[in-house]
Amino acid sequence: MNKTLATLVAAALFASAPLAAADRYEFDKAHTSILYFVEHMGLSEMQGEFHAFDGELLIDSAEIGKSSVKVSIDVASIDMDVDKLNEHLKGKDFFNAAVQPKLTFNSTKVEAKGENGLTVTGDLTLLGVTKPVTLDVTMKKLDAHPFARRPAIGFHAEGTIKRSDFGMNYGIPNVGDVVKIRIDSETIQAAPAAATDAAKS
Repeated sequence: MNKTLATLVAAALFASAPLAAADRYEFDKAHTSILYFVEHMGLSEMQGEFHAFDGELLIDSAEIGKSSVKVSIDVASIDMDVDKLNEHLKGKDFFNAAVQPKLTFNSTKVEAKGENGLTVTGDLTLLGVTKPVTLDVTMKKLDAHPFARRPAIGFHAEGTIKRSDFGMNYGIPNVGDVVKIRIDSETIQAAPAAATDAAKS
């Protein structure tokens, strides 16, 4: 995986932009989805999404274990397509957005898994409680982005948590305790600082 990722990254870079020890990638928010799925009364699996978030990835192609990811999610951006349900989820029974407005994930370990896979373990903080969570990640593609003209990487990530581990117990077992997480994201290598400063001037 280390060799494969290093080769792909190098191939995607322009000759005038040599690879750094760790390259920073930013989420393309228009093409990133942070989804979760939870059982409802054993009758259906409901889907929700968070729309507002920030974060970045540091990709070290020479030593993939030194790569990292961090994400901060605004829990008030939760959306299950029903306004009344959204408001309930923001309240004290669930995410308590007024008191705990952020959900965060900070990686602590990145390991290669197969040719294009990663296992990413990190600290998930929800409702003020921090627990380790592991995501299975597939790198779907790395290529030069046709519009940004910089390397772009596509990722698919999956994992599960028990919401009761974070003190979110309302509705169990009618509303499932196990929550499936699915993230699909396009990330683009951050523009060099010199280019960013020139664009602002």
